[in-house]
Amino acid sequence: LGVVSVGLSFLGGSEHQGEGAHQTSHGEHAAAQEENHAGAAHKENTHHGEGHKEGAHDQAAHGEDQHAKAELEAPSSYHKTGARANPENDPVAVQRGEGAPAQTHHQAQNEPWANLLVNSFFFLSISAGALFFLAVQYAAQAGWTVVILRSLEAMAQFIWVPMVVILLIALTGVFHLGGNHLWHWLAEGITDPQSSHYDSIIAGKAPYLNGPFFIIRTLIYLVGWAGAAALLRKLSLGLEKTGIDYAKQWVKIRKWSVGFLAFFALTSTTGAWDFIMSIDTHWYSTLFGWYVFAGMFISALTALMMVVMYLKKQGYLQEVNPSHIHDMAKFMFAFSIFWTYLWFSQYMLIWYANKPEEATYYMIRFFEFKGLLLTMLVMNFVFPILVLMSRDAKRNFGFIFTAGLIIIAGHWIDVFLMIYPGTVGASASISLINIGTFLGFLGLFILVVFRALSKAPLIPENHPMAVESKYHHI
Repeated sequence: LGVVSVGLSFLGGSEHQGEGAHQTSHGEHAAAQEENHAGAAHKENTHHGEGHKEGAHDQAAHGEDQHAKAELEAPSSYHKTGARANPENDPVAVQRGEGAPAQTHHQAQNEPWANLLVNSFFFLSISAGALFFLAVQYAAQAGWTVVILRSLEAMAQFIWVPMVVILLIALTGVFHLGGNHLWHWLAEGITDPQSSHYDSIIAGKAPYLNGPFFIIRTLIYLVGWAGAAALLRKLSLGLEKTGIDYAKQWVKIRKWSVGFLAFFALTSTTGAWDFIMSIDTHWYSTLFGWYVFAGMFISALTALMMVVMYLKKQGYLQEVNPSHIHDMAKFMFAFSIFWTYLWFSQYMLIWYANKPEEATYYMIRFFEFKGLLLTMLVMNFVFPILVLMSRDAKRNFGFIFTAGLIIIAGHWIDVFLMIYPGTVGASASISLINIGTFLGFLGLFILVVFRALSKAPLIPENHPMAVESKYHHI
């Protein structure tokens, strides 16, 4: 289903490419007609002005003024100013028929790539968040989570799948393949002062935002995160072997976990800048890395809870007791509030300052996606607060599962709203193709995670705090 959905999205993009080319050629034809009419009028005025030199001089001066005014008012080509808040590059303006045909063309080409980026980044968030939480347990020597460590390890093994997809998207963007214009700072001539597409602001960011360094950073994320997931898994399984120095193995796991946490603190932030924030290149937020991390972590916690509940319902993980479920539900509840705190902090400061270069990010999201935005806030904050507030609700599988479904859907919509407005524009909406692609990634996630679970004992018996976890009680 996922493959079919991705295929249909690219087939639809091909049709839009043809439409965009037709619109562009139509615009060029209209421009040529205008030029011919202007030329004819100029000849007529010149002929008429032979006997009226002074009038002709005034008329020529007036014509020059009109020509200069027309040049200022004429819509520039895509990327010329680089600011999508400007009418010629604004997705809202394009939706209302005011944008340049080339911009409409690029947005239509972006849709299949944006669909892939939304779903790959969302599932990357789940896997990376699980890997982070796993490393935290080892670094902090937490005892209560031992019975769910294998579930975290298995979820982290999926991390290479969405990272490979994102690497593919990055490569096609850098080399301008397949109509991928997700990151307009990759446009040709955008940092060249001699180009009509030159953008001084983006040129100032070129030491960081450039194609080769972008690919290098993406490879660092892929190798660093997937490598850490494989290493921690290997070291953890090493505790199950006989004849080894368990104390030495435990110290090694802790050291690698601490090192990864430092690495992840930096790369999770730069990854959020690279893959999402740089879509709206002129806009930036110093809170954005934290905000994306919060969504990443709550998505991972929710997915972990659903995996653990499923295994327990199937007769596995009998060591998981109501206290474990209660603690995981408390994490879901707490980090839903934390995510909302960061969302409101970012929005409130931008709204209060009311600076055009900052407010532009929220303008399209509030004016063109208001219903979806408010729905997302209800799903990610109001619903978890109401459902998971009480102690009893945090121990009830029905309440937790319902809240989990809503939270997962809400944070997928959050990723959609971070990516689609800046790439596809105001015409974007959630479609069956988006849902089908999500289900495709979900199927891959289930396949990889449960294969990993089947290849090792679900409880690490030789973990130094295994007994403490089995008798965990609150």
